Amino acid sequence: MRVVRAVVRLSLGFALAAGVLACTGAKPPEQSGAAKAAVIRVGLSLDTLKEERWQRDRDFFVERIKELGGEVDVQAANSNDQLQNSQAENMLTNGVHVLVVAAHNAKSAATIVESAHKAGVPVISYDRLILDADVDLYVSVDPVRVGELQADYLVKRAPKGNYVLVGGAPTDNNAQMARKGQMNILQPFVDKGDIKIVSDQFAKDWQPVEALKITENALTRNHNDVVAVVATNDGTAGGAIQALEEQKLAGKVLVSGQDAELSACQRVVLGTQSMTVYKPIRALARKAAEAALKLARKEPIGEATKPVHNGAKDVPSLLLDPVAVDRDNLVATVVAEGFQKLEDVYRDVPVDRRPTPPAAR
Repeated sequence: MRVVRAVVRLSLGFALAAGVLACTGAKPPEQSGAAKAAVIRVGLSLDTLKEERWQRDRDFFVERIKELGGEVDVQAANSNDQLQNSQAENMLTNGVHVLVVAAHNAKSAATIVESAHKAGVPVISYDRLILDADVDLYVSVDPVRVGELQADYLVKRAPKGNYVLVGGAPTDNNAQMARKGQMNILQPFVDKGDIKIVSDQFAKDWQPVEALKITENALTRNHNDVVAVVATNDGTAGGAIQALEEQKLAGKVLVSGQDAELSACQRVVLGTQSMTVYKPIRALARKAAEAALKLARKEPIGEATKPVHNGAKDVPSLLLDPVAVDRDNLVATVVAEGFQKLEDVYRDVPVDRRPTPPAAR
């Protein structure tokens, strides 16, 4: 499958702001009147940094902003709505020129957008769409397509039988959009009676322990008669697989995932997780960083995909394509792009049974 690489054309130059320092009685500084480069301050508000993927988002984003001469204030809210709103207010008070928000709660984060606009600060909804708000830009990997890839992979291998659906956080619009994509694929099979959805629940805050409980209950109610678990990310996949292991079903029941986290890639190699969805996080974070600087300078974004409606408006959007990954293409995608190292992914596989590193081919 083709890995989409985002090509971002963004000027590396900053406009120079010329100004003369005014003094009242005091001797002006020696460099008074000299032109100074305008340094743009960006606020990055994250739901959490507990998961591997969000640490990568942060690092790639900060790296790109610094490359372009900007500054970043990063705050993580530990999945606390009130704390995230408070952190955003503090960043606005401290003078950020643009806010980039990966919201914990798609609806309550509308308050952040309102406060930012009152301060004349644009807002980018990063990865997760903020609902019912005048968001300036949405930058993400297409979440509906993620769900479609997950379900399509599973139904091609198990077109009949009992399915368990384990969604992400009910407060996260991405979880809802991924579910929409999953059902785009599953519904025709359900309508024909080939697939029966025996459990359809969402895991609070994407917690693996919640996915574990959901899967355990589904297995108990259906006497272990389950052919697939549509887990919406790798964390919930891990929880579901733990429940399957307890019933000696790991590797026998298909399980999807998302994010290509190291632990998930290791499970894919060992066969307990069927697939994950690789999202080009580096390209996503860099694209968001470049767009943030453009918005702060009141420059046109340029490229855009079809707008996404958030309940209040059609939000201009930049959506990247995800990639379905299993054992067959893991090296050619996740490893080849440097997202994970081959020796880490195949840690539990004897050296003589590991594939050839991409660079050595």
